[in-house]
Parts: sequence; structure tokens; C-alpha cells
Amino acid sequence: MEIRAFARSIHISPQKVRLVIDVIRGKKVKEAQAQLQFMKKAAAIPVLKLLNSAIANAKNNFKLDDSALYVKTITADEGQTLHRWMSKAMGRATPVRKRTTHVSIVLDEKIN
Repeated sequence: MEIRAFARSIHISPQKVRLVIDVIRGKKVKEAQAQLQFMKKAAAIPVLKLLNSAIANAKNNFKLDDSALYVKTITADEGQTLHRWMSKAMGRATPVRKRTTHVSIVLDEKIN
């Protein structure tokens, strides 16, 4: 049974989030939580919150044991980009793109 959870419009670029999610893809839930807790990346905090949310969905909605769960798929897609301007020398301005990310996670039960 697949358990899904989503985090939308995280204010970190997708490239930075992908560095974090590539580490936990395919791992057991407990291993993934341990990896994210000690990772020194800013994107690890919202990804850990999303993983904990998916685990809570599995426990409360489907009555599953979290020891049998693993990260089946996790993706980081580009969200809305906020377009801003930064002033520069001699009256000029350059564009600044503040990127956001949509992260989705699917947990599944390992059948032994």
C-alpha cells in the first residue's frame, strides 16, 4: 500500500533539495530519518518534516507499522519562481529569481 505526502512551495531551489533527497531514496524510514537529522544542509529540515508527515499518515490512516516502511519514490519538482530585481551600479538592475520546490514522497511497505 502506497502512502503519499506532499510539501509545496518550499523556499529552496530544486537543485539544492535534490542533493538531499538522493541520499534517502530507497532507504528504510528509520535510516532516512537518521540521515536527515545529521545532514548539514538547509533542505534537510523540510524534507525531514515531510518524511515524518508521511510516517504519521501511514500510522494513523492505514494502521501500518513504521518498521516495515521504506522510501519508494521521492521527487523534487520546480515550483513557482518569484521574479525580483536587484539594483546595481550606475542605475542598472539585474533579475533575481527566487525559486521554490514541490516535494512529493511515496512510502511503501516492505513485505518479507
